[in-house]
Amino acid sequence: MTKADIWVNGEFVPFEDATVHVLTHALHYGSSIFEGIRCYKTDKGSAIFRHPEHMQRLIDSGRIYRMDLGYSREELEQAVIDTIVRSGLDECYIRPLSFRGMGAMGVNPYNNPVDTIIAVWEWGAYLGAEALENGVDVHVASWNRMAPNTFPSMAKAGGNYLNAGLVKMDAVLSGFTEGIMLSTDGHLAEGSGENLFLVKNGVLYTAPVTMSILPGITRDSIMTLARDMGLSIVEASIPREALYIADEVFFTGTAAEVTPVRSIDHHVVGEGRRGEITSRLQTAFFDIVHRGNDPHGWLTPVPVRETA
Repeated sequence: MTKADIWVNGEFVPFEDATVHVLTHALHYGSSIFEGIRCYKTDKGSAIFRHPEHMQRLIDSGRIYRMDLGYSREELEQAVIDTIVRSGLDECYIRPLSFRGMGAMGVNPYNNPVDTIIAVWEWGAYLGAEALENGVDVHVASWNRMAPNTFPSMAKAGGNYLNAGLVKMDAVLSGFTEGIMLSTDGHLAEGSGENLFLVKNGVLYTAPVTMSILPGITRDSIMTLARDMGLSIVEASIPREALYIADEVFFTGTAAEVTPVRSIDHHVVGEGRRGEITSRLQTAFFDIVHRGNDPHGWLTPVPVRETA
């Protein structure tokens, strides 16, 4: 991991000094919210993908959990840009994190301060570089996505990812790259850290937000690009067995980008490689983030960096 300085509560701190106390509330009770964002080195210069939308979601997650971050969206956006410039990185993964700090112990977090940090580091393809072309092998997880009215799934909260960690560990230990979670009523939800799409007869299918999925920003981007191509998109309850007869299946996410799935529970998906529609959407997405061709205004340019 790149050991760049980390923005902590408005000041830059050396990587080694960006620490918290062991009695930090978030360590005990999972009281944190965060974002995952990418800065790409496009052909037209470095740029952050959908920066305002990500930072607004961080603020919204805080509102859901009654956390006042103490910064406007514009201030947080600038702090991210400043952190990237200071790092000297042309492209990077960006992690804003707000959490309840050290204070009173107990479930009630109100007497604990809210701390906010921004860190950046180099991070390639989340599921492996070859996965973007060849696809990944996955299984349906034994752990379900949380039920509605248990945890707020619209918030990107640290505690929610305990569930995701179980799904990911089980997948890896079972010889798969990733797991697909079902909702509590047995319909398709999402991966451990990705949204999920199926293609059948040229139509895209994905779970609605009511399935307790995270409303992914890359998910929204792919749906927009699909509509640009004239493709139909259906957000609906999807049965598990639809996975086994789908023509194509793919994941989306900031880390995963657009990653095809080649097999599920040892059922080969389509022809066992990246499908035509997945390829078209992946190409359109990468045309924006790699080449900088941005018809939707999704890229925020980052100024020339200082020498590292």
